[in-house]
Amino acid sequence: MTTITDLQATTTINATPAQVWAAITDLPRMASWSPQVVKTVVFGQVKEGTRFFNINRQGWKHWPTNAKVVRFTPHSDFAFRVAENTTIWSFQIEETAEGSLVTHRRETPNGISALSRSLTNAVLGGQEKFTEELRTGMATTLAKLKADLEG
Repeated sequence: MTTITDLQATTTINATPAQVWAAITDLPRMASWSPQVVKTVVFGQVKEGTRFFNINRQGWKHWPTNAKVVRFTPHSDFAFRVAENTTIWSFQIEETAEGSLVTHRRETPNGISALSRSLTNAVLGGQEKFTEELRTGMATTLAKLKADLEG
């Protein structure tokens, strides 16, 4: 069995932490950056405790996920937990001389749910392949976010 580890991608964006924060907490915009997210529907104003629904994809395959914002420190730390697999997706922002250092993570403090592991193996190409797709997708997300904000 493959060990599931936390994933991380980092970039520097020539934008203030406030500008980066405004972008990443505008959850419906994620579909324009992430190769996996098709659509996001947010239930209420984005803050700690807010719930939202995503439609995700891999090629022709689509699946829903439900998430809840679990960390919300303006201009610094934004994270949400996906109910179906228990992972936490986060963005940390640090001010630098060049603008903002942005770190995007998939955190697995409680591992990944057995159901999610089974479905990943059966439908999404297995843990190793899907984990590499996620790692590549995180870098793509940051590159598109950077291009959008530096536009």
